[in-house]
Amino acid sequence: MRIAVTGARGFVGGAVCRAAAGRGWTVHALTRADWDLTTGAWADAPRVDAVVHAAAAVGDWGAPGPVWHANLTGTRNVAASFPGARLVHISSASVYDPFRPTVLADESEAPVRRYLTPYAASKAAAELALSGRPDTVVLRPHAVYGPGDRTLLPRVLGAVRGGSLWLPGDGTAPQSLTHIDNLTTAALLACDRAAPPGTYNVADAEPVPIGEALCALLAARGVRVRLRTLPARAARGAAVAAETVWRLTRRPRPPRLTRYAISHLSVERTLALGAARRDLGLDPAPTSFDGALTW
Repeated sequence: MRIAVTGARGFVGGAVCRAAAGRGWTVHALTRADWDLTTGAWADAPRVDAVVHAAAAVGDWGAPGPVWHANLTGTRNVAASFPGARLVHISSASVYDPFRPTVLADESEAPVRRYLTPYAASKAAAELALSGRPDTVVLRPHAVYGPGDRTLLPRVLGAVRGGSLWLPGDGTAPQSLTHIDNLTTAALLACDRAAPPGTYNVADAEPVPIGEALCALLAARGVRVRLRTLPARAARGAAVAAETVWRLTRRPRPPRLTRYAISHLSVERTLALGAARRDLGLDPAPTSFDGALTW
């Protein structure tokens, strides 16, 4: 199997490259130094059987233009550069409705019309842009974690104050988390043209309560915390006020509390995995923070 992987220096792209190489596949690990995918189609793209598109602008804060350019324009250019290859697009469960709980969501429930961030909106638009492309697989993970994580773990560690971890809601909302190993396994399974094209949720075997999961992650890092909660309505009001001040003062980093974060922490966000189990043959492992001390 010959594959190309965009975003090869990133968390997901790097893990896909290592997993594919471990299977003996030929891997073209693509970085911005090889090709800036926002500048147009790549005339000299290598001939491959599949391309895993993992490059993306990730985050819930910042100017929308670069996010849209990377996530929508970049995706279109990847599709144009590899017209004969199977395309495995790493999307996000952020494409589900942020204004209501996601309860064992079926893939048909997204995209929707309204989003809280350019990231979610641009990922949804990228999915729509690929909807007419043959031989395409879209994967929707939620809260990807594991070795090499540069987003979720730093944010959780940064939220600890004085030995306490504050969460909006009551801390019991079930969440589908996605270990990087489960996502890379799904991506490699999707590269096989025997797997039906389509859209698939990807997550760990079973949902976990968010407060319990975050405390377990911190404990695995050697950080003991007391879980404290804030009513979701009060948290949303505080987030709106903070976002307004942050935007008026043009601060480059997000406030500690955002509406996007609250929408993912205070209510259920769980994914149905039946399609991935049936059509991709995915048998996801349960949520585990083993080895987190070295992440």
